[in-house]
Amino acid sequence: MEPIAIIGTGLIGRAWAMVFARAGHPVRLFDTAPGATGHALALIGEALREQADYGLLPEPAEPIHARITAAASLEQAVEGVVYVQENTAERLEVKREVFAQLDRLAPPEAILASSTSMIPASEFSVGLPGRHRMLVAHPVNPPHVIPVVEISPAPWTSPEVVARTRALQESVGQVAVTVKKEIQGFILNRLQAALLCEAWELVKGGYVSVEDLDKTIRDGLGLRWALMGPFETIDLNAPGGVADYAARYGPVMTEIMREARYEPWDAALIEQVEAERRAQMPASEHAKREAWRDRRLMALALHKREMAKKDTHR
Repeated sequence: MEPIAIIGTGLIGRAWAMVFARAGHPVRLFDTAPGATGHALALIGEALREQADYGLLPEPAEPIHARITAAASLEQAVEGVVYVQENTAERLEVKREVFAQLDRLAPPEAILASSTSMIPASEFSVGLPGRHRMLVAHPVNPPHVIPVVEISPAPWTSPEVVARTRALQESVGQVAVTVKKEIQGFILNRLQAALLCEAWELVKGGYVSVEDLDKTIRDGLGLRWALMGPFETIDLNAPGGVADYAARYGPVMTEIMREARYEPWDAALIEQVEAERRAQMPASEHAKREAWRDRRLMALALHKREMAKKDTHR
């Protein structure tokens, strides 16, 4: 299996390392922070053992962990690799510098991808000799459990590079989505922003509590959305499919949102939502709740995998 380089070993970088290693790829980690790669390897070992406990690994955790090694330099990390996943700070000047270095050091055929959640590929690859091989591969946190990855090329990214990236991501078990042209926030974050802005507005207007709004998604829409997207949802919610749904509810839906105008979340509103959340979950419990989230997501991922084997409609 071809080697993969992971640049930046924070939460997302560590998750990517597990994604590629559990699919059989040797993975090299590099981080400029002293001691970061050693710390990352220890955390990866813990996370792999937890995934093994949930039955999510194709083999024992140890051989997967052994495929992930620390590189002493960026040059060593990218030597002979076919793909680089960058996970450095979400600042344009950092991305530009890192990708300029990657372009100089990585093999000319290697794909150079960023995990950025907001910066278009055109902004960090502009003017670079190898800009045709650069794109965004934006994951969902945590990517070793939630498989969607948005592949967003720059206008000058080679179609062959896009196709190779999509094929690689699918080969390691990710669910690839191609962003057909650049747009701020890509697809997932724009959908998330639409829901979040409306959620804050409903709380601000005094229509619902923070807790009850979360229940509406968690125990309502979220149950459907764990299995299908919004278009399949409406297709199944009307006897005649999408066209029937649009005829029945389209005017009402657009009327509901006609007057929607979202202002930045002000200090008073943030304080209110923060207070309601801390009443539900003290700040001291934050790390424990994160771990709980990941365990629940792993259980859900296993359930969906098992159900997919039995599903006659897929």
